[in-house]
Amino acid sequence: MKQYIKLTIAISLMVLIMPSCKKDLLNVDNPNTITEEQFWKTESDAEKGVNAAYAMFYKPGGWSRWIYFRLDLTSDEGFSNSPWIELADWTRFQYVNYNFWEGNAITWRDTYKAIFRCNQVLANLPEIPFTDNNKKELLLAQAKFLRGLHYYYAALLWENIPLVLEPSKPDDLPAQRPLAEVWAQVEKDLTEALAVLPVSWDAANVGRPNKGAANAFLARTYMQQRKWPQAKTALDYFITGAGAGKYELVTNFQDNFTHTNENNKESVFEIQFSDVNKGGDGDDPNQNMGHNRAQFFAPRGIGWSDGQARYWMVDEFKKEKTTANAIDPRLRYTLFYPALFADFGDKIYGRNWEWNANEAWFRKYQRDYFRTNEDYFAQNNVRLIRYADVLLMYAEVLNELDQTATAAGYVNTVRARSNMASLATAHPAVLMSKDAFRDRLKIERMLELCGESVRWADLKRWGDLETPAKVSAVAQRDPDFNNFVVGKHVRLPIPQTEVLNNPNLKQNDKY
Repeated sequence: MKQYIKLTIAISLMVLIMPSCKKDLLNVDNPNTITEEQFWKTESDAEKGVNAAYAMFYKPGGWSRWIYFRLDLTSDEGFSNSPWIELADWTRFQYVNYNFWEGNAITWRDTYKAIFRCNQVLANLPEIPFTDNNKKELLLAQAKFLRGLHYYYAALLWENIPLVLEPSKPDDLPAQRPLAEVWAQVEKDLTEALAVLPVSWDAANVGRPNKGAANAFLARTYMQQRKWPQAKTALDYFITGAGAGKYELVTNFQDNFTHTNENNKESVFEIQFSDVNKGGDGDDPNQNMGHNRAQFFAPRGIGWSDGQARYWMVDEFKKEKTTANAIDPRLRYTLFYPALFADFGDKIYGRNWEWNANEAWFRKYQRDYFRTNEDYFAQNNVRLIRYADVLLMYAEVLNELDQTATAAGYVNTVRARSNMASLATAHPAVLMSKDAFRDRLKIERMLELCGESVRWADLKRWGDLETPAKVSAVAQRDPDFNNFVVGKHVRLPIPQTEVLNNPNLKQNDKY
């Protein structure tokens, strides 16, 4: 898949989205492009349409660049000390210009552009004759999965948004829908995709979503709504269902973040990045298929250093030793910090520590394991969901269903990979109540998943952003939350240009 999806996406792109035109003197078809009416005729057109939907992973509003600022840096795990003040302000809840491109508008644009491409597939592909109807259904299922995925993240970021389910036109004025309806659409798309997607793909198609990916995102969707029984049903797939035994934790924790062991047995769904092309982010055959996270999150003098990690996590990693009385080995591959060389013998991109004594930087998805600098073309896949996350989600769901003792076993499985003692041995008190276990799970998820773009969803789901007292507790770890206004900053503002241009949109509460 690392070659199939990435290379075919580049050459399919967006001839399919060109609108058809009325024949008049002021509106003439471009003879050098294909119109929408001319496209959507063959199986090849259908495949290109789906590939164009996958191509949205490589756009800067999403997983190529800016979404990490929204999901990692806005959480209590990260922050920005960028000299670009407006950029940094958008990680510290200082929203002045709602149209700020890099902080808001580009992610909105690329989200709906991705949804538009999925809608094109879902509207046009059913009319195309196929020799193999199963192939057609698999293409439709992928489009539904991708649309559900993009609406999932849109719900996390803006909450009350338009639900656009048909190919849109420039003069459309889609109605804003409440968050509950957005979640319902995500559930519908993922459930319908789940019914068709296979348990596994063949080697040529590794990286496409399968039943595991659909179930994992369904579980996330249910959990954000605190629908614990439904979430358990989705996650049962991995524990007692057809996915049982398919996924395992890899022995080497670092293998989850490098380009040398991608699509491994721990991966549930990952974005297939590549450094084959070193172009820009436009819709052309040479578009960049790498991500820019490494460049923007690398320490000063190595990358742009616009995003870095909160130091409290270093201290948290060091609170508990392994069964061999060593430092938690996950720290080594999670963060750059001043004592990294003293603790593990690792330099930072070949350098001694030259940053401030209280600074830390995200190490996951950085390429210091084979480079001494960074650029815009990082080829290591970003794992949106891995099996360790599934196990910790399952533990959370079981705890919320009053099965705390059983839940502990799944946390222990994750801890054992890093040679950490069982919860009963290391933290016996957390097994005494649901609340105590939940509080410990918040730490366990950080230790395992720090910097993997899940913490913002976690804080929202746990209710840690719902009252001033709870936000104050978060602010003890991350002073940016001193700016957080309850009932307002739990969601982003809708870009103001969208509100002004669409009378069916209302700006989010308190903005």
